[in-house]
Amino acid sequence: MMDIPAVELVLDAKAQLGEGALWSARARLLYWIDIDPGLVHLYDPATGKNRTLELGQPIGTIVPRAKGGAMVALRDGFASLDLESGKLTFLADPEKDLKGNRFNDGKCDPAGRFWAGTLGKVPGALYRMDRDLSVHRMFGDVKCSNGIAWSLDRKTMYYIDTPTGYVEAWDYDDATGAIAKRRVCIRIPKENGSPDGCTLDADGNLWVAHWGGSNVTCYDPRTGKALHQIRVPASLVTSVAFGGPDLDILYITTARVGLSDEELKKQPLAGGLFKCKPGVKGIPAPEFGG
Repeated sequence: MMDIPAVELVLDAKAQLGEGALWSARARLLYWIDIDPGLVHLYDPATGKNRTLELGQPIGTIVPRAKGGAMVALRDGFASLDLESGKLTFLADPEKDLKGNRFNDGKCDPAGRFWAGTLGKVPGALYRMDRDLSVHRMFGDVKCSNGIAWSLDRKTMYYIDTPTGYVEAWDYDDATGAIAKRRVCIRIPKENGSPDGCTLDADGNLWVAHWGGSNVTCYDPRTGKALHQIRVPASLVTSVAFGGPDLDILYITTARVGLSDEELKKQPLAGGLFKCKPGVKGIPAPEFGG
């Protein structure tokens, strides 16, 4: 496994639970979030400015929408978001009767469907919102729904339920959104930390953020082998996204929630947004087609 040169600090944001990094090729902005305070951040690398929207409740993920604006999954379900005014329009809440649960990570599949999963006091689930805004419960018994990505040939879905300590692969039907044949494709060594958010590169390899591991590791999901590792000066590494005009910059979010004063002294940049150039490019993030 090859180490990649050190990361560079982009923003000393001191986010409580920085997450959900995603590059919008249309807007040329990095979308990222701070979960617990319900913040959406829009970072413009051309100007160095970071605009923030306050949504008023915990947010799990954000994705761009082809018709403009964005889609989000929050404590109270799926919603559209006007990125100028910050106005939310709620569309569906499949766990409205589970008051201790909220949505967490999610992304759009290559066909423009929005997938997001939940966590909370009772086991969560993974949901799929289709372009017609119908919502489908794909499977349950989820502890902490996290990273999700799709293979370059659109035949496999990769999925992370963090406490399991591994990455799953599912057969994926791009035409219908159906999934089948669940199996483990990557087993994460304990010394790497717990798998969190992930993203695919143009070679078909999976870059995984490791909560508690101070690193991002690149794996070949076809063999399960670790290929590269990036060290991060924060232990709670949460999400990754390729961005920039050439999709050759890897952005990395981190958190500081739950760290003691002593731990924060050792990692003063915890909660920051970082970047590096790992020597490979990403692929454009699909937009929601509804």
